[in-house]
Amino acid sequence: MRKISKIGPKSPAIPKRKKVAAYARVSEDRGRLKHSMSAQVSRYSAMIQQNPEWEYAGVYADMGISGTTSDGREEFGRLLADCEAGKIDIVLTKSISRFARNTVDLLETVRHLKGLGIEVRFEKEKINSLSEDGELMLTLLASFAQEESRSISENVKWAIRKG
Repeated sequence: MRKISKIGPKSPAIPKRKKVAAYARVSEDRGRLKHSMSAQVSRYSAMIQQNPEWEYAGVYADMGISGTTSDGREEFGRLLADCEAGKIDIVLTKSISRFARNTVDLLETVRHLKGLGIEVRFEKEKINSLSEDGELMLTLLASFAQEESRSISENVKWAIRKG
């Protein structure tokens, strides 16, 4: 005898919204750069909140702090802690140089977040850390950002000595 199974209506699966945060940093705490920081925070807040697939997880911003090391970057540390606590799925940032100017710190952080399943998107470079070529591109571009920072530092030191 044949068996008849009743198929009832299935409720549509509601896709889980990604928890998205952004990280912004400027190296000096003065006029034009304060405006840049304010603009970054406003832009990211609006961008995240306007995307129906995203849940706003905050904007973390360090003002007047160098990106050559992660030491002293309180908001960066808070971002990483929230990532480890499962509060964030995607991190947006303007560019590699805003996230870190030290190649080793950048790669260690991105690899750590990747291990947690967290994606980092670098807007300027159009890099997604979870893509196949993401780490290769990050390595190359991060070394350029680190060298740029070193060169700027050398130029400032030279100007001070000459002054």
